Amino acid sequence: MSLFYIIIDFTSGLYANGSICIYNFIMSFYGLLVWRGIIQSHNRVERPITSCPTRYIPIIIGAIAVLSVVFWWLLSHLGESLYPAIDGISSAISIVAMVMLAQKWWQQWICWLIVEPMMVVLFWLSGNYASAALYVVYEVFCILGIIYWKKQAKEETK
Repeated sequence: MSLFYIIIDFTSGLYANGSICIYNFIMSFYGLLVWRGIIQSHNRVERPITSCPTRYIPIIIGAIAVLSVVFWWLLSHLGESLYPAIDGISSAISIVAMVMLAQKWWQQWICWLIVEPMMVVLFWLSGNYASAALYVVYEVFCILGIIYWKKQAKEETK
């Protein structure tokens, strides 16, 4: 999907989101290596679904805030982005969400729950109605993901 949306986003003027798709493509491989225990593991076992340690919450919020401002500014001043605010903010949240996903923290779904409606708006405004509809479906998956992953994380801590 990431490769497909790289083309769609760049042709629709959603430059930050297109760049995020490149990042997501790379991070998916990194996440797979982490999940399988190939990296960041001493005993090479699959990483369980867990909860984000509370000490990281301020870092996550700060990273989203800083990246949002930077992307919004860059897109407003350096590019031809049609919707720099929503494109920049959704991209910032996506970057953080992918890091959280690679760590297999259930809270990453909350980030996607916020991003997906933004993507619906971006795609709708850019005339890509099929993608807007797809992201509505993704929003349902986010809700299901939160329920399932949170349950799995609780079972891991028992």
